[in-house]
Amino acid sequence: MRTLGASEHIKDNEFASFWNSLMATPYSAPSIDEYLRKRLMPVEGAIPHVQGIEMYGNSIPAGTVGGDLFEYINFQQRYDIDARIQRALKRSKEYLEPPPPGAVPRNSVDDHVEWLKSRPHYKPEMEIEYRNARSSEQVRVAEDLHELYSTAGVLVVDAQGHEIISAKIASTVHDTFHALMLSELDHRGKTTAELFERIKESAQEIATMLYGEVHPYGHFRFVNFGHPPPLVFSAEYRKFMEIDRSRMVQYLPLGLQIAEDDPDRNRYFSLDFRKRRAKSSDLAELTLLSPGDIFFLYSDGVYDGSDKEERQQLESVMREHCLLPAKEICNALLEYAVKRDDRLRQIGEKDRIDDKTVFIIKRN
Repeated sequence: MRTLGASEHIKDNEFASFWNSLMATPYSAPSIDEYLRKRLMPVEGAIPHVQGIEMYGNSIPAGTVGGDLFEYINFQQRYDIDARIQRALKRSKEYLEPPPPGAVPRNSVDDHVEWLKSRPHYKPEMEIEYRNARSSEQVRVAEDLHELYSTAGVLVVDAQGHEIISAKIASTVHDTFHALMLSELDHRGKTTAELFERIKESAQEIATMLYGEVHPYGHFRFVNFGHPPPLVFSAEYRKFMEIDRSRMVQYLPLGLQIAEDDPDRNRYFSLDFRKRRAKSSDLAELTLLSPGDIFFLYSDGVYDGSDKEERQQLESVMREHCLLPAKEICNALLEYAVKRDDRLRQIGEKDRIDDKTVFIIKRN
């Protein structure tokens, strides 16, 4: 056996000391509320850049963790748009080309053609028509994916309650949304009404949700499930503008309603069955017409969308801070909401305190 040198003994002693200290330090795994709190809060580095637009959001839970969730959907950061476009174009060409005789099907188109050939009334032109149709779908996917370079999404979820269970519900809605988004981008190249129909079908717990997409210079297209509707602040008139509510279709919260023609409707509890499924025309559209105009998105811990006096107070805060950057406007509105919570505690109505989320979209 080789004899250790003095320097090697020193290294061994240093390692032993380090190991003993490491083992003596108790390991503290993050609690579930700490995990959920970090998971539900986006980082500033994820804020998308849209031409002519500045945005910022923040959330304050009523306890250690809450049921509010907001997220920037930064398409360019989250997804490799170039690679998706190239894949769609490659599929478009591949779908047109029949495989060699006897070859294993390469894709879903080849597989379906094999099924067509097994039918008694098959004709060769049926294969040609089908391949052309599926090929053109992929060309459209590639074209629609280009739009994501100049688009940003915003997701706001408010699960019923404001404890760990609520945070878990919000987290589940978030995960479902992103799983379905991947499918949408693969098959459509964009978000469609089908995505939201599938979210409603899969929702088992009650939560409100608002998802919108911001386009250059303030065009905002969104869908709303029981969430307080956005407010639009006019820089010119320095007040919230009245919006025709007929332009803002609003569904019941997630977990409460499914379509009447849903094949699994008898497997779910629903307060009511919608007469039809969601269509693209059901998505609401608003536009910031002038520089300085602001979309104000919020959860009901900030404003429930109905109290006129509370709206006037928020309008006053907005008027005082509207010339500032989006981040400072957001923080001022949250600070006002927190001070209101202090008043509720003083008068013994702390049960009315809820999680608070503010999201500001400002046209530069």
